Amino acid sequence: MGTDGTTGTASGTATGAVTGGMTGAVTGAVTGSGARLRVLRPEEWDAFYDTLVRAFGGVVAPEERELDRSLTEFGRFLGAWDGDACVGTAGAFTFRVTVPGGASVPAAGVSMVSVAATHRRRGLLTAMMRRQLDDVRSWGEPLAVLTASEPGIYGRFGYGAATSWLGADIDTGRIALDVPAGTDGVRLRYAAPADVLEECEAVYARLVPRRPGMPARRPGWARAQIFDPESERDGASPLQCVVAERDGEVTGYARFHVKLGWNDDGHDGTVVLKALDALDPVTEAALWRFLFSIDLTSTLTVRRRPVGDAWQYLVSDIRRCRVRLRDALFVRLVDVGAALAARTYRAPVDVVFEVADPFCPWNAGRWRLTGDAKGASCERTGDAADLVLSVRELGAAYLGGVSLTALAAAGRVAEVRAGALAEASVAFGSEVAPWLPHGF
Repeated sequence: MGTDGTTGTASGTATGAVTGGMTGAVTGAVTGSGARLRVLRPEEWDAFYDTLVRAFGGVVAPEERELDRSLTEFGRFLGAWDGDACVGTAGAFTFRVTVPGGASVPAAGVSMVSVAATHRRRGLLTAMMRRQLDDVRSWGEPLAVLTASEPGIYGRFGYGAATSWLGADIDTGRIALDVPAGTDGVRLRYAAPADVLEECEAVYARLVPRRPGMPARRPGWARAQIFDPESERDGASPLQCVVAERDGEVTGYARFHVKLGWNDDGHDGTVVLKALDALDPVTEAALWRFLFSIDLTSTLTVRRRPVGDAWQYLVSDIRRCRVRLRDALFVRLVDVGAALAARTYRAPVDVVFEVADPFCPWNAGRWRLTGDAKGASCERTGDAADLVLSVRELGAAYLGGVSLTALAAAGRVAEVRAGALAEASVAFGSEVAPWLPHGF
């Protein structure tokens, strides 16, 4: 909730659209619900947040409430009101997301989305999504992105699952690591997370251009990375941090909790990894080796890691790591032409897409994409289509983590010109798996 994903509790289709930018006031009633949408005002934030918290089960730490308010961008958040009662919430943080080729592209980070259970199935969610995407377009942001608490909701609004999170529960008592030469030369030291936040953020910032899907962290978001209320630790230690240094320079860090446990055989503790970033393979290996060897623990739990995470190729037995994947970042192309032109392509491509987009009809039609590793253009065309797909599939493939060929095998992409599918699928690929390091 809040800085950690979105939810939508409404279904159905609005029969009347709400229009106008978020800089306006009330623009119309949501058909069937009796609610009206307007830009969130600072004095309305508590009622807005109470509605959001209720939709997520009604429990939130006071520290999280304060953090979420500090991150709220009031000109980009909507509330739906039935009289004096807030019955719907939606926000769009100002983000920039790395795309293949290394460019940092403006993207609306959709979050804090909820509909009161009393107002479900009246088109309220659809009306908020309609209003929000109109506004994102007016702001000149070619992308909208989100993480979904219920992934089945957002496809009908054109969002495609573009990245995955890797998770694992690693049996560190039975697994050995084969680390590269030079690992012993990395110096590790404990530090209070807040005391080294600036140094850790500098490491993160250097990594952002290297991997699609990573957001550049705006002011205030670094604080969210060390947010550590006791109510969310599940009995584990306060957040700990180890910093890695080479030649006097900070080259990586790991943040984690330790949860001790005992059974009849002895210690049975767990290390819960929160974040690990490293500038080079030697530093990364040193940090993983440290996490594997913490006293009185036999399990390392990792969540929200990139699909190609390095530790998978250091371990002696991947089967004892209980690896699994989960959907992470959903991408929505708000401006097809601008979005496809903003990234580069692994191989030369010249293809005409016929795009279906009933929710944002300005995207519908044929687009000619030409590009390579140096740059790209994407313009309207009257030429015959080579590939036919919806904007949802373009969103899924946009960051290079989902293959157009795989989508075609599922019947989601149709090839009209022979060879066009292979050409586009290779071109859209990414050298490294796209990754969203954290929720929002």
